[in-house]
Amino acid sequence: MSTPPPDDPVEPSPDDSGREPTGGAEPTYGASGDGPAPTDGSRFPESPGFTDGPGPTAGPPPAYGPPPAYGPPPAYGSPPAYGAPAGYGAPPSYGGTPPGYGTPRPGYGPQPPGYGPQPPGYGAAPGYGAPPPGYGTAPPGYATPPGYSAPPPGYGTLPGYGAPPGYPYGPPVVPQAVKPGIIPLRPLTLSDIFNGAVGYIRANPKATLGMTAIVVVVMQIITLVTTLAPLAAYGNFSTEPPDELTAAAVGTWFLSIGAGLVVSWLGGVLLSGMLTFTVGRAVFGSPITIGEVWAKVRGRLLALIGLSMLEGLGVVVIVGLVIVILVGVAAVANGAVAVLLGFPLLLIVVLLLIYLYTELLFAPVAIVLERLTVFEAITRSFALVKNGFWRVLGIRLLAAIAVGVVGGAVSAPFSIVGEIMVGVTGEHGPTMMLIGTTLASIGGAISQIITAPFTAGVVVLLYTDRRMRSEAFDLVLQSGALSGPAAVESTDNLWLTRPV
Repeated sequence: MSTPPPDDPVEPSPDDSGREPTGGAEPTYGASGDGPAPTDGSRFPESPGFTDGPGPTAGPPPAYGPPPAYGPPPAYGSPPAYGAPAGYGAPPSYGGTPPGYGTPRPGYGPQPPGYGPQPPGYGAAPGYGAPPPGYGTAPPGYATPPGYSAPPPGYGTLPGYGAPPGYPYGPPVVPQAVKPGIIPLRPLTLSDIFNGAVGYIRANPKATLGMTAIVVVVMQIITLVTTLAPLAAYGNFSTEPPDELTAAAVGTWFLSIGAGLVVSWLGGVLLSGMLTFTVGRAVFGSPITIGEVWAKVRGRLLALIGLSMLEGLGVVVIVGLVIVILVGVAAVANGAVAVLLGFPLLLIVVLLLIYLYTELLFAPVAIVLERLTVFEAITRSFALVKNGFWRVLGIRLLAAIAVGVVGGAVSAPFSIVGEIMVGVTGEHGPTMMLIGTTLASIGGAISQIITAPFTAGVVVLLYTDRRMRSEAFDLVLQSGALSGPAAVESTDNLWLTRPV
């Protein structure tokens, strides 16, 4: 092999730093002791299959030049436009980039070169709008998080969160009180008392209207007989001159009138006690018969009669004392002074009787339902009316007005016809008087049959209301209502409960 001619010397070139090499010697390669680098163009061992020739021109190594620019990848051009799919409208526009996403966070350098602008079609991420309505304002001290703007167009307003279903607006619903019978077991209103007084009559007409009719008819018959007997014995009573009337006839007539009044009074006491017990059972919805009522009340009749006699004695004493005072004033002074003094005394007596009547209103009820003695019942009545005097008096007066209107409307036709017949004189005068008096008695009996149960119902329910308000008796009655209407013995004993 021939030796190739030497190449021309190579011009020194600047190094990577741009500085000229110092000295004219070729830089050494390799370790010390290897000798100078070859001067020919072949700096590497020959490889088989290659011929000698001019070597490459020395220059900077290709790996130390500037990195190639990375433009958009040739295979990744602009992404295809995404139009609306078939059957669907245009997609909603997403607006610009939300604030906070365009600028890089502090601490991060610029984006690396070669990454062009963001491909079109990728707007702001949806769902970072304002919070849906219905959440109200943020609590004080908490600012709105950055980066939340208005909701993107096209989404509309999200539905608000109203009140949860099943909770209506307005005041809370008060649970209904237990009502096993004619009244709810809670403190009563005026309508509760009046409705209950009518309701127990409708619930058990046999033990109310039937029992009342029996007692009233018996009373009216006895009263009518005692009233008309003297008239029948002295048929010429209304035609004879007064000087021919004997003292025996007048005495007999007054005695018969008095006997009739006593019978009416006793009948009223009996009827009041029997109706009181009937109302007590009706509070729990328990039925009762006339025989049961009589069995329960007959043991309390003496106490009821004693109370009624004591009340009558008190009225006689008060009225008699006023009469004695007026007679004494008239005897000492004159009649004019007695008259002037009589009006204030009369007013005082009326007010005193009203007061005593109201205070003693619940004494008969306490005798029957609580089985108290006369004086215990009087004390009990005063205690129950305490702090409720005006309410008790007002409701009792309203009931009396209602009874007077209804009773008067029922008995008025009989009374009018009876008065007309009594006023007839002549040959048939005594007969017409008997017929007229009988008609008036029938009208009074019908009126009493209708109104007596209502009056007794009002008094007993008013007594029950006072116990509920002053003793929380409604809780006791509610415990008895759990036993049901069949447990009559246990419910009857509930009335005996007294406050501790």
